[in-house]
Parts: sequence; C-alpha cells; structure tokens
Amino acid sequence: MTGIGFTGAPLDRNDAMRNDVVAIAAALRSPLARLLRMEGLEPALSEDWALIWDDVPADAQHADYIFLGLYDDAPCFAALPPRPANPTVSRPGWHLLSTLPDDQAAIWGAAKSVIDWHWRHGFCAVCGSPSTVFRGGWARRCNDCNAEHYPRVDPVVIMLAVDGERALVGRQPSFPAGRYSALAGFIEPGESLEEAVRREIYEEAGVRCGAVHYVASQPWPFPSSLMIACIAEAETTDIVLDENELEHAFWVEKADVQQAFDPNCADPVFILPPPQAIAHHLFLHWAFHR
Repeated sequence: MTGIGFTGAPLDRNDAMRNDVVAIAAALRSPLARLLRMEGLEPALSEDWALIWDDVPADAQHADYIFLGLYDDAPCFAALPPRPANPTVSRPGWHLLSTLPDDQAAIWGAAKSVIDWHWRHGFCAVCGSPSTVFRGGWARRCNDCNAEHYPRVDPVVIMLAVDGERALVGRQPSFPAGRYSALAGFIEPGESLEEAVRREIYEEAGVRCGAVHYVASQPWPFPSSLMIACIAEAETTDIVLDENELEHAFWVEKADVQQAFDPNCADPVFILPPPQAIAHHLFLHWAFHR
C-alpha cells in the first residue's frame, strides 16, 4: 500500500551517528548542513508549498538541535527551541497536508513529534529531576539518577469490521457533515493488536469480531501516534452504539464505498476520510483489493 501520509521520508536516520557527539558537532559545522525552518510545531512553507531549509548557525550547539538524518550527504537538523509557556495544541491542517508532498510531510512529522516530546518530558519520570538532551536529540538523560528516556509513540488500532460485502463505519460529532470513517482506539497495556481491535469495535459499536487481518500502518504526529490499520471479521452485526464515542454508525455496502471514491458521484452514501489519513487507504484496500 503506497501513498499513505507521513510515510516515505527520504532521510537516512543513521542511528549510529546519534551516539557520536563529535560526528554530530562536525555535521552541524558542515557546509552541506541544512536546518528545517519551523514556526513552533508547524512547518514554514515556501510559495510553492514546500519545506524551507536554512543554513545552520555557525555557533550551533548539538544539545539545541535534533539530527533528523542524512539526505544524500547533507546532514539535516531541526532546532529544539525552549518550550513555550502555553504551547498551542496542534491539530491536523488538512489543507496543509493536502498540498505538502508526502515525503516532505514525513520529514516534518518526525521533527514535530520529537520536538513535542522534548517539550513534554523536560523532567525525569523516575525521580522528577531536570533532564538534558543527548543522542542527537533522540533521547534525554536525567541529571540526577542518570535514567535515560526515549521518544515514544502511542499505538492506535484503526479498523473496519466486515460482514461479507458490508463494512461498519462510524462518525464522531466533530467530523464534517456526511463524513464517516473506520473505528479506532488506543492499544492498552497487556493487550495484543488483535485483542485491541476486537475490544474497540465491541466497546464502540457492540459488534463481536473474530479473525483480524493487518493491512498497513501510519505515523501520525498529532501528537505522536502509530496508526495500525486492520480488517476484522464480524461475528455479530447488531449495533449497540457508545454515544460517548460515536454519533452514528451503520453497515455500508462495498458498492457504496466504491461509489464514494468516484469523483463524479454527486450524492455518495457517505464522505470518505481525506487521502492523507490511513482510514482512506483502508477503505480503498477493502473496496478494491480484497
């Protein structure tokens, strides 16, 4: 499955280089070094909707920058600014995502997630003391107990329960009018991916499922999740809605999903999630390739 938003970054992350302070310092001084221009957690964009890269300041210190990786031979960095007193909550900007090329969105997504993680983890989770940056911006170490902390992602299952030629779709009140999507939820500690899929479908819609099939995944930097797309075989079909989670849910025919992909269809049964979301690709996979 190709074309999923926030995937396909053209960078060599070069994990070994992260541990080499001398190499990172030399990379910052390299005439090839490039600095991703950011405005807080959002990317600064050129007039043609592309990321903007600047020269790295001559006095750059490695603890103030995140080493994103190598693009060809050019070391690429993002600055790690101090946490603002009242950081704004970043949400998907669909217009921005629809114009930023996938590979560039992937670079920004990684930078955004790591900067956001640093802002949230300035203190040690073990003893509460301040922590400092190391490993090229990809870890923090406690100044007191020496505990090491690494960026984490939150695993989320997003899934279609299917019953033959039908799939279960739902909508939240915040969705634009007419839009429906796959159900989704966070994986809990001590739970497998398959168990989380079955639990979330049952909790949100009252439908019991059996076999679960993995389809694809997507990093989602709002703030830092990994969306794991699956298809689950329904064993029951009666819907019992959790109104705290969903506004409405129904079984949609595969033919109606196929019609929803037709740009010439004036009155689809529902509106699909945008192409940047993995739910869009999950519908595409089920409707045309399964």
